[in-house]
Amino acid sequence: MTRVVAFLRAINVGGHVVKKEQLLQVFDSLGFKGAVAYKQAGNVIFEADVKDLERARLGIEKKLRSALGYEVEVFIRGVLDLQGLVEKEPRAQKADVMSCLVTFLPDSIPNRLPRLPLVIPKSTVEVVSSTGKEVISLTHVMGEGVLPNQFLESELKAKTTTRNINVIREIVEKFG
Repeated sequence: MTRVVAFLRAINVGGHVVKKEQLLQVFDSLGFKGAVAYKQAGNVIFEADVKDLERARLGIEKKLRSALGYEVEVFIRGVLDLQGLVEKEPRAQKADVMSCLVTFLPDSIPNRLPRLPLVIPKSTVEVVSSTGKEVISLTHVMGEGVLPNQFLESELKAKTTTRNINVIREIVEKFG
């Protein structure tokens, strides 16, 4: 068993409100061990068989749809994978960076990213790199944190979810 994180897209937005207890019951009912929501309901840490993460993702999405009555996209990453993202954070290389954001991509997405680095139009947000499963962006002005997710969903024609690298670092430190 390996500790993994399920990043849930838009779990408590758009009029949908899910209590942590209800969310954790979904994970418990699927047989996952030690499920805990961190910081917000959209970050669920649990233990799973790493050989079956895609099956786990599909099961979580199906169970959430049944329990909540609407679609919730799920992005699963191992805590060790997240540690690698934290270790490679590019923010330290630029003094004027407000925040570093990680956008999680679906596993099935083909490589459709525009040439990087690029600046999101009408903003100062830089999309600086991609691992193929995640995209790293840097913001320079307060309030631009939602822009990478909106831009990437539009460019890739796929659902994504974005977290601040500080939250990812805290997950790695607490659960790694």
